[in-house]
Amino acid sequence: MSLDERHAQFMERIRRGEKIEATDWMPDEYRQLLIKLIHMHGISEVMGVYPEKQWVPKAPNLRRKLSLMAKVQDEMGHGQLLLRVVEDLAAPLGKNREDLITDIFLSRVKFHNVFHMDAETWADAGLIGWLVDGAAIITQVSLLETSYAPYARVLKRICAEESFHMQHGENIILAMAMGTQKQRDMLQDALNRWWESLLFFFGPPQITDAARRMLEYRIRVKTNEELRQQFLDKYVPQIRALGLKVPDPELHYDEEKKRWVYTPPDWEKFSRIVRKNCGPKSQERIQLRRQAHEGQRWVREAMLRSARAAAAV
Repeated sequence: MSLDERHAQFMERIRRGEKIEATDWMPDEYRQLLIKLIHMHGISEVMGVYPEKQWVPKAPNLRRKLSLMAKVQDEMGHGQLLLRVVEDLAAPLGKNREDLITDIFLSRVKFHNVFHMDAETWADAGLIGWLVDGAAIITQVSLLETSYAPYARVLKRICAEESFHMQHGENIILAMAMGTQKQRDMLQDALNRWWESLLFFFGPPQITDAARRMLEYRIRVKTNEELRQQFLDKYVPQIRALGLKVPDPELHYDEEKKRWVYTPPDWEKFSRIVRKNCGPKSQERIQLRRQAHEGQRWVREAMLRSARAAAAV
């Protein structure tokens, strides 16, 4: 078959709702879009460890410390699972997992805007688990319908674990909301600081050419705005039920259009943070990742030598 015929056959499989495996033929554009999306997702899981990791030694009690430490370990594991999926896609292009990790040091891959931000108080740690992980679950559940089978399979496990992470954050938030006035004030302050980042988490409302192609290939099945509206549907009532105030005086539900109307975040500011790694904690966290990666190089090399020796026996 010609390339055009193979592409037409591939798109027919997509339209029928079939799943694509790593060993199947796929258009170069499809492969590149998958690499871009899943690479960013994997690196975001890894970089998402740092805002919470800093609160492990400062957690208010041993139970909180242990639960937060378990969550941090889960998130790092999610990053490794996703990078394995990307590695299979990138191998024909000559890239391995080492390259995929070091791309973060060379500004060749982006990570979510929320993980560039500071986590100033214990309320931030709870809010990350409740609302940031809640936003991630909404995105990831929609991606369970992705046309790429290995990504969908990995996401089943990730979504199940993220639901526990969200409940962990919700438990911290409920404890603070039912606590002292100082705790409730701390919670409101954290929400005020994170609200714009949460709105931007899903990306700008405009459908770019890349986003349009992802929808056509069914790599993604919902737009940024559809996901954001789903987040607002779920969490605005919960926020208000806790006695907290959403820091947006314009926020309201338009009954006629059946959608939330909100004050747009500064799209350009957050886009610049993601593109240029110029957020409040961007460079500090990238440096921590570099130190961790280089500091444990000897472990990776020892494991590879051991595997080669075992294979030679």
